[in-house]
Amino acid sequence: MASPCSAMAYHHDSRRIFVGQDNGAIMEFHVSEDFNKMNFIKTYPAHQNRVSAIIFSLSTEWVISTGHDKCVSWMCTRSGNMLGRRFFTSWASCLQYDFDTQYAFVGDYSGQITLLKLEQDTCSVITTLKGHEGGVACLWWDPIQRLLFSGASDNSIIMWDIGGRKGRTLLLQGHHDRVQSLCYLQLTRQLVSCSSDGGIAVWNMDVSREEAPQWLESDSCQKCEQPFFWNIKQMWDTKTLGLRQHHCRKCGQAVCGRCSSKRSSYPVMGFEFQVRVCDSCYDSIKDEDRTSLATFHEGKHNISHMSMDIARGLMVTCGTDRVVKIWDMTPVVGCSLATGFSPH
Repeated sequence: MASPCSAMAYHHDSRRIFVGQDNGAIMEFHVSEDFNKMNFIKTYPAHQNRVSAIIFSLSTEWVISTGHDKCVSWMCTRSGNMLGRRFFTSWASCLQYDFDTQYAFVGDYSGQITLLKLEQDTCSVITTLKGHEGGVACLWWDPIQRLLFSGASDNSIIMWDIGGRKGRTLLLQGHHDRVQSLCYLQLTRQLVSCSSDGGIAVWNMDVSREEAPQWLESDSCQKCEQPFFWNIKQMWDTKTLGLRQHHCRKCGQAVCGRCSSKRSSYPVMGFEFQVRVCDSCYDSIKDEDRTSLATFHEGKHNISHMSMDIARGLMVTCGTDRVVKIWDMTPVVGCSLATGFSPH
């Protein structure tokens, strides 16, 4: 290769491999039937900087890619010509594609996800999804339930209900580091996520979950009405010192530290760790409400990529420690709660 490899896509039926490089080019190869030889087909000048993700569509003969030149491009594999390109304000980091509708989901380093409708020589922006506070690192699209999952450097996962058309989102917080890879198991309604510190989480999505509330803004505590430190007028009128503003994760109200001194997990809203809640919400949470809706496992290496063979119940992870691990996922695929992973 002319440059270090940064992304790859393999199409099983046609045995075609597309390899993205740091120099922005994508090289196509055809693998022989006995898998002992690769024949070079052509090079696509897709980007001006590192290629971050590649998807090949056989029906349209498009190779779609994102790159660190802040754009998504789609090229014709028959002619090798550029069909279209769309630029963003940040590095385009990850990509998913719906083959039936020709919708492309592009995540970027600003934390946004852009939904595009790709045409032969143009594209249109359908919507922009905003919810992450860090760069989007991975996406997973389930075309059956029409759910989009995103993981980001803010250690969180968001489920976007695209098919529901009601803007419903679910927040999942259970990782301590950047979420690197996602895979949704449609048959068992479970989401598998991996983070860069080696954490592996299996989320039960076959339960009724609640949306996390939008954080409310106020100049004073919405419980005790004490002023926050920027509310100069009320501080002067009441001759009191201003307090720091916090937010209850359960109700979203703006509260002071005295009125939100307690912590609790609340898995039905995606909070597997203990988070700040106001005193009244803490009292409303029952013991059974704290029952975890996910299982957590230690990969024991810095995971950078993950792929699953759902039919065989296997998961492969590779990391920055130059280690590749194959995991037996049968306990996860076979039942609703995992009993553990065993690397081979």
